[in-house]
Amino acid sequence: MTLLQIMPDDAPGTVLLRSTDLDVVRTELMGIGVRIERWHAARRLPAGADDDTVLEAYRSHIDRITAEGDYRLVDVARLTPRPEDPGWPEQARAAREKFLEEHFHDEDEVRFFVAGSGCFYLHVGNRVYATVCTAGDLLSVPSRTVHWFDMGERPDFTAIRFFQEEDGWVGRFLPDSIAARFPSLDDLRAPA
Repeated sequence: MTLLQIMPDDAPGTVLLRSTDLDVVRTELMGIGVRIERWHAARRLPAGADDDTVLEAYRSHIDRITAEGDYRLVDVARLTPRPEDPGWPEQARAAREKFLEEHFHDEDEVRFFVAGSGCFYLHVGNRVYATVCTAGDLLSVPSRTVHWFDMGERPDFTAIRFFQEEDGWVGRFLPDSIAARFPSLDDLRAPA
């Protein structure tokens, strides 16, 4: 379930708004120039669907977003638990840590969650908008928006990514990140 929690950037324990109502989430995010949509697959995806099958299931949505944003590259990123792999816990931790600090990109960050979840923390003005995206959510974050991403202690997601350039995903990290002071994805999902 999509969740938005807004906090002051100097008081992470203060919740200004917490909502799972998609209309409320959409309105709040539009106020900072961020777009969120819900998509449905054109056909049911089989378990373990390969990248081409995933892309084809969402082809009409992908074509529309690609045309709107002049995105030339579209791919599928996955991170799913592999209990049979003894190196998995370290690989998951390293992948998670890569994006846990504040950064921005020179182009829009556009992600559609096919499966699983992740949280984009958008630092705009003096607020942090923690946006938990789940299967069916498309989030489009404007270029140069300061943010960080948490995929949780046990990363498990499949996402379609859109880029204008091959290096569009490369982040420019800020020296004094506030990210560590805020609740993690796991904290946000925990029962109150």
